[in-house]
Amino acid sequence: MTERRVARLGTSLTTLATLAFLAACGSDTVALEDTAPDAIYQQAELALAEGDPEDAARLFGEVERLYPYSEFAKRGLIMQAFAHHRSRDYENARAAAQRFIDFYPADEDAAYAQYLLALSYYDQIDQVGRDQGLTFQALQSLRTVIEQYPDSEYARSSILKFDLAFDHLAAKEMEIGRYYLKRKHYPAAINRFRAVVEEFQTTTHTPEALMRLVESYLSLGLTEEAQTAGAILGYNFQSSPFYDDAYRQLTGRGLAPEAAGSNWLVDVYRRTVRGNWL
Repeated sequence: MTERRVARLGTSLTTLATLAFLAACGSDTVALEDTAPDAIYQQAELALAEGDPEDAARLFGEVERLYPYSEFAKRGLIMQAFAHHRSRDYENARAAAQRFIDFYPADEDAAYAQYLLALSYYDQIDQVGRDQGLTFQALQSLRTVIEQYPDSEYARSSILKFDLAFDHLAAKEMEIGRYYLKRKHYPAAINRFRAVVEEFQTTTHTPEALMRLVESYLSLGLTEEAQTAGAILGYNFQSSPFYDDAYRQLTGRGLAPEAAGSNWLVDVYRRTVRGNWL
């Protein structure tokens, strides 16, 4: 057999294989178009049960495409969002969930669609060192669930996740603040710790932020601010090891934790004593 004939045979086999593949794809499309919506929906549910959420999402999408005005199309759309989320295809999960909200805002599954939309952001929140844009988007979407669907079964879970995401943002501020503090960039560090005290005061990071403010202000020789930060810390978190650290820093300079002078921390101290925050 000559090399030319071998090459021609190889080309023919490749062509046949390609045609067979296209035919298979075409027959699958035809089969789906000839299949009732409930049957396609059941195929999608089976794919989910067998651990293939990507194929399930495709099949749920076919229900929506082939029978756009049916009840199965609506059910397929919410399940499409769920399947995409299960396969960690968060972008398509958000798209499907948002379409459901847009098309069926009054439906009983609208709350779940909004919850899936929020989860598609929340589940992408990574380590503290990463950009926090997704955290902000998660917070906004979770807030929508909480405010628009307060009686739904997803509200409580959304509240818990909102608190965790909020804490995550405070952790980011603390990480940056510690970075500046370590390099003795005290004004920049103070700005970060101040943000935690003023904007994230209900998070777990507030005691450390106050202690770091004591440390930063003492390093700058701003004793009144340091004393006031220590007083806030002592009033709210006296049992915290961060208060013990701040107290040692202050008394080591012959200072006491007390509201002193006129600065932003004095205003915080007054609000704290009145119980307006915390």
